[in-house]
Amino acid sequence: MTLSTMLASMGEGMLRTCAIFFLTLIFSMPLGMIVMFLRRSRFRIVREITKIYIAIMRGTPLMLQLLAWYFGPYYLFGMSIRGYRFPAIIIGFAMNYAAYFAEIYRGGIEAIPQGQYEAAEVLGYNSVQTFFKIILPQVIKTILPSVTNEVITLVKDTSLAFTLAYNEMFSLAKQIAASQTSFMPFVIAGIFYFIANYVVAFVMERIEKHYDYYK
Repeated sequence: MTLSTMLASMGEGMLRTCAIFFLTLIFSMPLGMIVMFLRRSRFRIVREITKIYIAIMRGTPLMLQLLAWYFGPYYLFGMSIRGYRFPAIIIGFAMNYAAYFAEIYRGGIEAIPQGQYEAAEVLGYNSVQTFFKIILPQVIKTILPSVTNEVITLVKDTSLAFTLAYNEMFSLAKQIAASQTSFMPFVIAGIFYFIANYVVAFVMERIEKHYDYYK
């Protein structure tokens, strides 16, 4: 099999990998914000339940979570899982990364001095205005390095979709390597992950520079 043929064969897997990556970000980042607010709730029961959720998501392997999200509905409720593979992957990734993003957001917010809130109150801002106009821009600046690390990790973690026999790029690379007894598919996959992470790092660096005026 020629290099061009390998690239063509792995092209669909690359698109599936990108789909997992972008859909996970779309769902996990706002969900992480919701989880963060629940984690900081004034109600203790809400805080404790949220802490348990975060502990489970961060304390168990993502591979195990994917298996639970996919096979759980069948074993627990007898539901059909036909056509459920890709949704289970997105749910598993989004729920897992939301827990990490929630803790990153919480750390950023708690790093803001209380004086910022008091100054906003003196200026007549309500709580919503204070958060979005004063607190959030500073939080974004603070958490960007941590968010960048998580996003880079996500690029590599997309390969875990092979756990559910989903033919993303890494799975196809393994199949082609086995059938052709060639190491080249792994080289191609490695280059793809490297380029993807380079792009992520470049974009995040540009965003960080955009917030340099908060120095």
